[in-house]
Amino acid sequence: MSLDQNLFTLHVIPNKSDSSGLILDLVDPSGNVHYRKQRVPGQVYKIEVYDPIAESLLASATAPSATSKHKTLELYNPNQIVELKFVGTLTFRWAFKWEDHEFEWKREECFMIRKPDPPVLVAVTKEPPGRIKTTAIQILDYNLNRFDIEDRKGLEIVILTALLSFRDASDVYHDPNSDTSTPSIAATTLSAIPPAPKTLFGTASRKTSDPTVLSPPAPPPKPAPKTGIERIVEMQLARGEVNEVSVTEEGNVGDYARYCANMLDDDAMLFITVRSFSAAQVPKVLQVVEETKRIRHKAGLSDESDLHQYVVYDTTPTPGKKGPRIINLDDDKNKNKGKEAEKYTPPNSLVVHLSKIDMPELQPRTGPSSSAYITGNIASEMERTKKKGGKGNKEKEKKAK
Repeated sequence: MSLDQNLFTLHVIPNKSDSSGLILDLVDPSGNVHYRKQRVPGQVYKIEVYDPIAESLLASATAPSATSKHKTLELYNPNQIVELKFVGTLTFRWAFKWEDHEFEWKREECFMIRKPDPPVLVAVTKEPPGRIKTTAIQILDYNLNRFDIEDRKGLEIVILTALLSFRDASDVYHDPNSDTSTPSIAATTLSAIPPAPKTLFGTASRKTSDPTVLSPPAPPPKPAPKTGIERIVEMQLARGEVNEVSVTEEGNVGDYARYCANMLDDDAMLFITVRSFSAAQVPKVLQVVEETKRIRHKAGLSDESDLHQYVVYDTTPTPGKKGPRIINLDDDKNKNKGKEAEKYTPPNSLVVHLSKIDMPELQPRTGPSSSAYITGNIASEMERTKKKGGKGNKEKEKKAK
């Protein structure tokens, strides 16, 4: 993405005194170093971001590997943990929270999420096509000034640390051998650099600490598994279908019904589709549909808008290859006993559409009407009668002559 030449820009360049390529400097156009990033060798992925002037540790990022979809960012003095999570499916999206605000990285841009308002751009980078190899970054402080953020310097460090971890993940993705074994390096002494009075946020600065007395951060506790309707929401979001509910063995009927009722409460949702995950869940789908309608009836919503129900079953073919046709020539043993009732076979799949509007395309299809068939037969019979009558009249005229 093209950057604004009028804004303060940080360029990402390799450290001149480091030959291993594990240290990067973030410098301004004048050559002043504002931040220094160092990759820590070890079995797990870890980077540290320093203040090169005070030679103090500002933040660190840890994860099982550089390509992990969950990374832990820790800021020091004051200490604070920030969870960086991958939230995209087919697109590059990483999310984190800072104070009361939510932020999201989308490829070359970082946004502040303000639902239902549109997101606000807070940072942009310059990347080569096809990969993340950040060469320059701009943080748009004029947009951040519109919001109440107490620790802006801390937010700046989080944005930069996350971006530097994306760069490492992209390097490993394009060159997997680069992450198999991290070369050991000697402790690097950070040389003093002339002070750079200008920062991305003016004179604001975050407290620093001595890196030698800090221990690696403990991994965050594993969140408790979700239950009830929250688990139903999580399962349906993982499938990516907006208005479809797939009923599985997990979860009870009440939770599925409340989830369906909440979807129908949305004015933008005109219909939902409840389908069985397998043949064993066909009865459960019927229970979910009935419970959903019962919830709407108790809430008084059934009087305001009636639901149209359309049922489709046996949408999935029965497994197994169809064998040759067998003609039975034996006498029917039950001929004298009368015709026995055919055994009922439940459907192997069920789909129920609950719609607020009429959907004629889902109504059952019927064959050609009997009236049209009868009309066609009558017309053909009259045509044959006319032909016969014409032949009889000609024979009578010949006899008369």
